[in-house]
Amino acid sequence: MSAWTIGIIGGSGLYEIEALEEVQRVAFGTPWGAPSDELTLGRLHGIRFVFLPRHGRGHHIAPGDVNYRANIDALKRAGCTDVVAISAIGSLREELPPGRFVIVDQFVDRTVGRAASFFGTGLVAHVSMADPVCPRLSRLAADAAESAGAEVTRGGSYLAMEGPQFSSRAESELYRQWGCDVIGMTAMPEAKLAREAELPYALVGMVTDYDCWRAGEAVDVAEVLTQLQANAGTARHLVEALAQSLPPERAPSPIDTNLDSALITAPAARDPAMLKKLDAVCRRTLKT
Repeated sequence: MSAWTIGIIGGSGLYEIEALEEVQRVAFGTPWGAPSDELTLGRLHGIRFVFLPRHGRGHHIAPGDVNYRANIDALKRAGCTDVVAISAIGSLREELPPGRFVIVDQFVDRTVGRAASFFGTGLVAHVSMADPVCPRLSRLAADAAESAGAEVTRGGSYLAMEGPQFSSRAESELYRQWGCDVIGMTAMPEAKLAREAELPYALVGMVTDYDCWRAGEAVDVAEVLTQLQANAGTARHLVEALAQSLPPERAPSPIDTNLDSALITAPAARDPAMLKKLDAVCRRTLKT
């Protein structure tokens, strides 16, 4: 049993958590470069939180330019035990209207050109992404969203697209045929990297629009921004509800020891330079 430290990755529209107390802004350097912004460390109802705006304050970083490795590495260095990502998403289903919160449990990755792993030549690892989110953390996030007044759908498949453009109608229809429920530009490789860093991860998707699969409709940025503001207010209440509802002690998660069965490279063949870069991500594994 141990204490919680919850990392919150704020997506479009969520750039601060004003309710945090004992606040410190800390700039973290990582071997992968700089994260999107300074990390905000604080407490809420006795729980330690670390907040990072995915696109930077002021939303100046495009989805394809986010340094996802640096973000996850910085959260790990800050002592996070778990990560809740809050993201704007489009809906691919009539029953998921704007304003609904979807607790995503599966992903289809269609991003290209993004650094998708901490590992590579010199230290090879293969983590399982069969069940890419933490069920315990997802359940807690869903309960908190409902407590905050959101209409919540528990479970849904997220199509991660490259962007920054929105989908064509043909693409939107294709993703629906694939069985995807929502669409966004930032959950990949974020969820993969969190798993490599042994950080239980949950994704709360906030629906802003219906994408463009509906006849005669297209994504309107002005409407998206209006919905973003409404969603962001609910998301802030979600974080407060989560802080109030967490068990006093954090029980271990199987994801905490995920790398025990993932590292392939024999110890004698591991590249010292890679080991140095992975000092935070693999801290527990490389000490054993």
